[in-house]
Amino acid sequence: MTDPVMEVESCWSESAARVLLGRIERLLKRAGATANEPVALMEVCGTHTVAISRFGLRSLLPDSLRLLSGPGCPVCVTPLIEIDRSVVAAETPGTIVVTFGDMMRVPGSRSSLEGARTDGADIRIVYNPMDSLQIARQNPGHEIVFLGVGFETTSPTIAATVVAAEREGLGNFSILPFFKTVPGALDMLAGIPDRPLDGFICPGHASVIIGANAYEPVARNRNMPCVVVGFEPLDILSGIEALLQQVAAIRTNQGDAKVEVRYKRAVTDEGNVAAQELLRKVFQPCDAEWRGIGIISGSGHDLSERYRRFDARERLLLEVAEPVEQPGCICGEIMLGRRLPTDCPLFGGECTPRRPVGPCMVSTEGSCAAFYKYERDVA
Repeated sequence: MTDPVMEVESCWSESAARVLLGRIERLLKRAGATANEPVALMEVCGTHTVAISRFGLRSLLPDSLRLLSGPGCPVCVTPLIEIDRSVVAAETPGTIVVTFGDMMRVPGSRSSLEGARTDGADIRIVYNPMDSLQIARQNPGHEIVFLGVGFETTSPTIAATVVAAEREGLGNFSILPFFKTVPGALDMLAGIPDRPLDGFICPGHASVIIGANAYEPVARNRNMPCVVVGFEPLDILSGIEALLQQVAAIRTNQGDAKVEVRYKRAVTDEGNVAAQELLRKVFQPCDAEWRGIGIISGSGHDLSERYRRFDARERLLLEVAEPVEQPGCICGEIMLGRRLPTDCPLFGGECTPRRPVGPCMVSTEGSCAAFYKYERDVA
């Protein structure tokens, strides 16, 4: 029999939402969840973070379910030393730094890219990485440095830009590789012993590229339920229902964790094979530092040997001092799901979207920015 909820998929329907909320409440009871010992689910996608806050989903769900925001914002997890390195690159004579706009206001140890531009650095904002090649063509006497920030959603387009630069023979183009990958972070989060976590709301956009099968090791080795979810309210509620079905089965010894896709209109098990091949051609896996979290093994992308000459770190020999974190900021604890944005002593006072102290308040996909805009009066 066809499920009427699944038929409507992303379209909003009050009746479908009520059906899902009823199912969620029953599954929580079956799992033995209470307000004191809730089921904890984590989304690791900035777009999900914003959607959950924007649609007020926390207010619709029982107290026996806790939604946590993980490190799903690529700007937020870019380590402080790399922000400092970007500023140093921008201040280097003869260099033009090119970046996505949401990197501009991320605080570094002593300045931000926005501050460096105010002081005279040539920093340009683009929406498409390929635009940086046009800047390189127009400025042959300058070194063009593109800031390679993003998860698997954006890294293929930057990889394609590097390939195009090689094909064209552009000798004045390079990148600073700050790339992060999702599966390694999920494995790390699932393995933290002192913080209960019952399942992952897996990202929709990144999963289009890497495919649902990328989460199989996390589900299998950590016995951690994983469900790929879209971004509309019913998408998210449907994903929560699917996760709770697994949680209840695990807690009653009636099943093990698995990967499920509740976003089949966009995500397949295999993902975008061509994009994956491009990533393997241009990049190679590496250990990566995540801001406020530390080193996560195999969670980054570095340039492969063939394309190493496009690494701005080697071409410019950028010297960066030891980074200095802002006192009082708890972005790392928030991205690990240990604290909520409203737990931060700086939230809404010293730290606001107009005057951000930490990266989670800078990006529109940051959990602090989402809470400030949609939930600060109800949290």
